Amino acid sequence: MSIELLPKFIREHYEVHEWKHACAILKEDFQNEWNDIISVLTNFRLNKSWIVKPGGRKSKVSGYIDEFLYGRGWIEKEFTTQVVVDDHTMDSPTHKIDCFKNRVALEIEWNNKDPFYDRDLNNFRLLFDLRAISLGIIITRCDELQDIFNDIKRGKSYGASTTHMSKLLPRIEGGSGAGCPIVVFGISKSLYVEDI
Repeated sequence: MSIELLPKFIREHYEVHEWKHACAILKEDFQNEWNDIISVLTNFRLNKSWIVKPGGRKSKVSGYIDEFLYGRGWIEKEFTTQVVVDDHTMDSPTHKIDCFKNRVALEIEWNNKDPFYDRDLNNFRLLFDLRAISLGIIITRCDELQDIFNDIKRGKSYGASTTHMSKLLPRIEGGSGAGCPIVVFGISKSLYVEDI
């Protein structure tokens, strides 16, 4: 598996899964984007202060990753897509990609309802089939973080129906991403920092 291409730090601090050689494609064909992903994952820490305060529109986790990548030329991107049959044109809108650069799409699913995974994977499938992206990346949380959330009395906010690895894997393994190469990174306990 091309997961072995990832630096040891990332393999030890994230739960990583890939499909269709996504890591090899990212490293070999998209070296700058590979470097950006390695950098954001290496520098990221899950601060207690980000968890204890209720979120607003966007969590501190998502905000950190977004800003880190936006500073390196990634953008939030919505594609304009249409289906044309004979003379009949129908819009086929996609959901905005959280972070996009040079045919690499990245979604952050920290604490959303788990159907957001369906939206992301369908988006990856469609955009890959349309040759708009070459691979998709999802950053989410490991199931084991629930112990930390429970310990700091935030467990109800991070419940069983929210986005975490065991909600994502069956969807991908069941074919929801279709032919799109995908790599997923789960934030683990070892990245947790008690900053307050």
